[in-house]
Amino acid sequence: MEYVQERIATLHDLTDPAPDAPTDRAAVVLPMTEREYAGLAAERVLSELEHVDPARVVVPLRASAERVGPFADWLSKYDLRLSVLWCDGPRLTSRLADEGLNGRRGKGRDVWLALGQALSEEFVVVHDADTKTYSRSYVARLLFPLSHGFEFSKAYYARVENDRLYGRLFRLFYAPLVAALAEETDAPILDYLSAFRYALAGEFAATNDVARRLRVQRTWGLEVGTLGDAFSLAGFDGSAQVDLGAYEHDHRAVGGPTGLSEMSRSVGAALLRAVEDHGVDPAYETLPERYAESARRFVRQYAVDAAFNGLDYGRGEEYEQIERYTDAVAAPVDDDRLPAWADAPISASTVAELAEADLQEATDGAVVEREVDR
Repeated sequence: MEYVQERIATLHDLTDPAPDAPTDRAAVVLPMTEREYAGLAAERVLSELEHVDPARVVVPLRASAERVGPFADWLSKYDLRLSVLWCDGPRLTSRLADEGLNGRRGKGRDVWLALGQALSEEFVVVHDADTKTYSRSYVARLLFPLSHGFEFSKAYYARVENDRLYGRLFRLFYAPLVAALAEETDAPILDYLSAFRYALAGEFAATNDVARRLRVQRTWGLEVGTLGDAFSLAGFDGSAQVDLGAYEHDHRAVGGPTGLSEMSRSVGAALLRAVEDHGVDPAYETLPERYAESARRFVRQYAVDAAFNGLDYGRGEEYEQIERYTDAVAAPVDDDRLPAWADAPISASTVAELAEADLQEATDGAVVEREVDR
């Protein structure tokens, strides 16, 4: 346990706090996919949120037409002011395509769609739905800094489970890459990106003003891209990080289409685009090797830390992951970030109406014709 303050305000879990916070003025965005349906982790999150009673819960749901109905029925049993935004309906998809906004689908796209709905409230909180240890205190903890003059807050926690260190993409890719970049420049953006103890945490909160100006990455670069914009919108003085204490959620394999290796490409592109946006010109010809050297140094440090705590640690496995992640260290291409809602060519009310019509047709077969705001 420690209480060190760093480059940004750091709120520590010293007394298992559940502080007073404006939960009644906050919308909670809880992205879900078919795999969360009736899952124990998602049930825990929703049950805990019932005790929080936020102003609104928005669930952007990525699911097939066959599954969206049962999923919406399951969500309706919770005592929450909850709205389901079906991200894959034909009307919504067609309209987004007309505006040039459809593109790649992923968590970031889902969260972006939901943010438009959440902006009816003063504050926005974004959570993952696969948290096995979710606590009702999380919403209040993330909101607390916002009620004390901060504009953006980010969760952090130690990923230690089953006597092993997790958080591998952060430990072995993100942090070493930021460190390698910092060796060639002292740009403030790198100080900011390195200030967050767990930059890839899916949990953050923001004021309405910040949330409406975020340009959202479509896929797994969401968390890093959010930090890049938060640096511009809130900066060091307006940002905080909040300890959520014990935290467990699902783990991914390294390989495969949804594995950590594939995720590293989106995370790397988002990170490098963020630093380029803020004036850094990385030396890409040497960066992969400098990243790998930095990551190997981190492995040596983590190995000692794990041994000190009596944890299992596969040093060889971690070196192998570094080799796979090195391929993701490359100049980003094709910036397909979604626009900030402050500048979007489509209104949030249009998204809501189209998604509602799609959901109603999928659930009861009724074709809903509705005049929408264009």
